[in-house]
Amino acid sequence: MTELLVPRRFCGPSSSGNGGWTAGALTGLLDHDRPDDRAAAWPTVQVTLRKPPPLDTPLPVSDGVAVDPAGEVVAAAEVVDRELVPVDAVTAEEAAAATASYSGHVSHPFPTCFACGTAREDGLRIFPGRVRDDADGRARVAAPWTPDPSVAEDYHVYTGEPRASLAATWAALDCVGGWAGDLTERLMVLGRMTTRIDTLPLIGEEHVVVGTRLSTEGRKTFTAATLYDTDGRVVASAEHIWIAVDPAAFGGVSPV
Repeated sequence: MTELLVPRRFCGPSSSGNGGWTAGALTGLLDHDRPDDRAAAWPTVQVTLRKPPPLDTPLPVSDGVAVDPAGEVVAAAEVVDRELVPVDAVTAEEAAAATASYSGHVSHPFPTCFACGTAREDGLRIFPGRVRDDADGRARVAAPWTPDPSVAEDYHVYTGEPRASLAATWAALDCVGGWAGDLTERLMVLGRMTTRIDTLPLIGEEHVVVGTRLSTEGRKTFTAATLYDTDGRVVASAEHIWIAVDPAAFGGVSPV
């Protein structure tokens, strides 16, 4: 049986996996037509997280469903027929300047997070700050990201340039949505993420990730994110559903 393993490096909260990384890794285990060319587009995949993904724990996977040692569902992935509308792009210069206003520099609920944690030198260090509103007046956050060789694809042989892994690409699209939904005002965790990868990002090339909040309904906050390359082309797009949680369940908010 196939297994999903979330190494401790890829945590979100200190005791559980980063939602985006976990979802991307599970997507890589789906039984569907995978592109042989890692620069090719992947199908749109929706992953629902049912509980915090445990770290360093083999999770059996069958038909896209990962379960914990007790047999409870941790995450479920499926290919879906959905169009994801890209968030309007910003320039690399705007994104770089925005990192100075990243709210996580002042107060971060999960400073150990692989994607956006300020306490992680070995993480993605994506620090999205506010940029100008889009054409429809929706607030956006943005940050630059240059994939490091440590997140390079490690389960396929390339005929071309090295690219970031599927899991790292999902992770890059994850937390920017949470910060667009304002994690400083409302502690949330990822409940569902739907992603389309048009091409895996090139290692060593600067990219820009942009996020926006779409709506809020009760405990749910809906956001979207898009990853762009240096030429302004869409690399990948995502939509998220975030669930508000009790801060006490995750150790509260940590000032940094």
